[in-house]
Amino acid sequence: MITRRHLIRSIGGLSALGVSTAAYGVGIEPVLRLRVTRYHPTPRQWPADLSLKIAAIADIHACDPWMSLERIEGIVERTNALNADIIVLLGDYVAGLHHVTRFIPSREWARVLAGLKAPLGVHAVMGNHDYWDDRTVQQAGHGPTIAHRALEAVGIPVYENDAVRLSKDGRPFWLAGLGDQLAFLPARRLRSTGRFGADDLAGTLAKVTDDAPVILLAHEPNIAPLVPGRVALQLSGHTHGGQIRLLGWSPAVSPKNGLRLAYGHFRLKCDLIISGGLGCSIMPVRVGVPPEIVEVTLGRAGQVVS
Repeated sequence: MITRRHLIRSIGGLSALGVSTAAYGVGIEPVLRLRVTRYHPTPRQWPADLSLKIAAIADIHACDPWMSLERIEGIVERTNALNADIIVLLGDYVAGLHHVTRFIPSREWARVLAGLKAPLGVHAVMGNHDYWDDRTVQQAGHGPTIAHRALEAVGIPVYENDAVRLSKDGRPFWLAGLGDQLAFLPARRLRSTGRFGADDLAGTLAKVTDDAPVILLAHEPNIAPLVPGRVALQLSGHTHGGQIRLLGWSPAVSPKNGLRLAYGHFRLKCDLIISGGLGCSIMPVRVGVPPEIVEVTLGRAGQVVS
């Protein structure tokens, strides 16, 4: 995950390159740039003749002035223009910054996200900030969070260790959503369940009742080495690509189990795609990893295109 220490070190290195670079990282890249990053993975578990286009949105972190309702409206419009079969939301909707002019209430950003449209629907999971921001959930040791309830109030289903069977052109597949792996703050863990997360990978996959291919939504990517080959594709966010990415290296994301799962496409037991996300956490700076909407096309061979 992104740590404050690593991010500050990265920003310090950028500062050494000049004030103009720092100004770009705060005022231009995180606010004015928005791209669509396209992936065409070919997981062995996914039928080659089953075409599915997925649009993925991660890490909105709604707040003024960094991620205003107007910016979210623009993201919704750009996402709808992709004409995806299905849209997935990968968590962290609430602000991840303290230096803001307004924390946008969940009901407001949820109303904007209700404008997302796709034939197979819009589906969501929670992120760590959605849990951390909810004091009641932290005290109780379980959800649903305020963000969870806000999305479901506007008709967007939220998956916490659950799965749903969908179909495209008469062909079935499963969409599974994992509970957040960093849901509970350290001060609350001993008072509640003692667990770090609300995730249950085995319980989630146990709800898959046939051999149709599986897509897994998991806010944090680090569970990927534990995801079995039964899953075709895992989609994650959380890292923001490190927020600062230099020559393909994200210094703010520390490696785990020898893997630096920061950004892009990885081939493990299942294919893993990590979005660079849209907003910022800890500090309002992005350099080398512009805000992005991810488009994934399954069922056709291809390569990454930005």
